[in-house]
Order: sequence, then structure tokens, then C-alpha cells
Amino acid sequence: MKLVYYTDQIYKHGGLERVISNKLNYLAKNTDLDLHLITFQNNNNIPCYSINNKVNFHDLDINYNRNITFLHPRNVKYILKHFSRLKKLLKKIKPDIIIVCNYEYGFFFVPYLAKNSLTIKEYHSTGHFHYLNRQHNQSILKKIRYKFINYFQSKYNYIALLNKDELNYYSGENKIVIPNSLTFKPDQQSSLNEKCVISAGRIAPVKGFDDLIESWVKIRYHHPEWKLKIFGDGETDYIEELKNIVDKLNLKENILFMGPTKNLKQEMLNSSMYAMTSGMECFPMVLLEAMSCGLPIVSYDCPTGPRNIIQDNIDGILVDYKNKESMSNAIIELIENIDKRILLGKNGFINANKFTEHNVMTSWLNIFKTSSAKFQQLSNAK
Repeated sequence: MKLVYYTDQIYKHGGLERVISNKLNYLAKNTDLDLHLITFQNNNNIPCYSINNKVNFHDLDINYNRNITFLHPRNVKYILKHFSRLKKLLKKIKPDIIIVCNYEYGFFFVPYLAKNSLTIKEYHSTGHFHYLNRQHNQSILKKIRYKFINYFQSKYNYIALLNKDELNYYSGENKIVIPNSLTFKPDQQSSLNEKCVISAGRIAPVKGFDDLIESWVKIRYHHPEWKLKIFGDGETDYIEELKNIVDKLNLKENILFMGPTKNLKQEMLNSSMYAMTSGMECFPMVLLEAMSCGLPIVSYDCPTGPRNIIQDNIDGILVDYKNKESMSNAIIELIENIDKRILLGKNGFINANKFTEHNVMTSWLNIFKTSSAKFQQLSNAK
């Protein structure tokens, strides 16, 4: 059986890139599937994360300008090239299953180019805000666009979502829920004795690091010996903006920008708490990784994501969305209450087992086996 994952690129640091790599590696080691990864703009770069050599790589080499929207005239001119190259490649591979992992022109092409394949669209970001926009939209053109998108979503055999709350934001009867999996489980847990809070991710405005920095003013006042370490890279201008906020608030001794790391696990084990002030999350893998290291978590209760991982006051603390004062108070509470810190961390370490790679990938394999067999029967009947 041939399985294709389709995405834009695989060389940048990011959650989607890591998830795809992990799935391919699991399938390469545990199945006899003929695995293919199709990208359309990988630019001859090597994968950011190691991928098993059993996986066949293909790149369509479409030179979109990613600094502007796909609908910009300078990008629209590549549509026919994209369509024809993808069509030719899929005709050559003849996949039994194709999984579309991002959202661009391929989303519209695949259901028509892979009519004899089981097609799955994975959504890796929350549909919450798009849903709100639809509810309040008064534009006829946008209403037509939404119906257009709904139509193409209906052409997939499955729409795969990361948590049950996301079911409310998509129409149709082809929805399934399968979370991302935890791919590493440390042999040890953090001692929780280091006077350090960690946060990590793509440094971009949507991740809300400015809120976390501003929350630290009160924390420094009460506990000046504690530090916040921020790991990751991203938008240069935004990083400079964050550093300016740190300077302005006189927090240079307390907040450290550590850059990207390939050993986040060890950095977590050297910390005593994980903090997240993101404005938008669907299923933040980094929270699972922190829990697996025995870290208690303090997170904004942003739409759909953290609440499907964290159990409030059991393995972490969910604070009111965008409430910096509550964030400060929750972190201070865990700084001052070592017993609660240990209890939440211990519970998180245990609860992370629900998302083991074996459990999650077994769900995917069941979809592949049962659905592809049914789909093949339908195809033969035609």
C-alpha cells in the first residue's frame, strides 16, 4: 500500500514539520507501507528533523513568494505549473492514501487528482477564529468563499482534527479526531528545584511572548532570583521588539532569549515549570513534552488547545485568556508552593501517557486499514 504525505516544506523548525517527521518515522519502522513525502517548495533543503531513509522524497519546486498571500498575482501565475506537476507525480506514484497537511492550492487539487485514493485533510491549527469570522461576516463575497471551502472539504474522505472542540468549527460528516502524539518519554523527571521557568516555540506575535514578559514584572518583584528562559527562533523584528520590552522593564537579568535548541528535553529537565501565553493554539505539542518531563504547566486558556491537554489544578493551571495578572499569580503560586509544584508535575508525567505514539498511531493505522479497504471496494464497484 502506498501512502503520501503532502505539505509545503520540511526544512524549517516547526510543529507541523516535527509531526510529519514523527509519523513517517513511526510508519517506516512499524509497517510495510510504501511511504512518500511530497513538498512543493523545499528548495533543495535537507529535512529539519531526521526522517527514515525508507521515505521517498519529491519536491515540485514551485517558487511561491511566501511573504505575500497565495492569491497575490505574483503567486497566482504558478497555479497551472503546480497543478500539472502534482498531477504528473500522483499519476506516477498511484497512492492508495494521500494526506494533505497544510492549506494552499494543493488542498483544492488533491480530491480531483487522487480520485482513486483515500484522501485525508489534516488541520493543525484551530478553526475557532475562522468560525467566529464566519458567524459575524456580512460580505457576500466571503460567504461565497466559505461555501467554496466547505465544498472542497466535503470532497475529502476524512477531515482530521486534533481535539473534540474543533468539531464545532467544521461542517460535514467526514470529521475524525486524532491528537498528535508524544514521541519522547524521558527516563527521569525534573527535580523541580531549579529557579527557572521555561517557554518555547516559534517567536511570533500569535505566540504571545510579550504577555509572558510583561507578566514577569510582578514575579521579579516577589522572586528576583527566578529566571525565564525562552527557546526558539522566528520573526527578527518581533524578537527585537520583545528584547526592547525586556530592556524597558529592566528584566535583562531575569529573562533570557536562548535561541533554538535541538535538546529541548534536557532544557525542560533543567527547569521547574513551563509557561505559555499563546493567543492561538490547537494542540500544542510542547505542553505534552513538558508534562513528560514532569513539569507543571501554567497556560492561558486560549481557545481549544491547552484545555484539551491540561486538567486545571491537576497537572497544570489554566488561567483566564489574556489575563497577565492571573498568569503572574499562578506562576508565583507554584514558585511558593513546592508541594503543589511536585504534585502537578507528577500528575502531568502520568497523564501524558494518554498521548503515547503507540496509542495515537494505532488510531491512524485503523483508519488506513478499514477505510482504505472500504474505499477500494467502492472503487472496484465503479
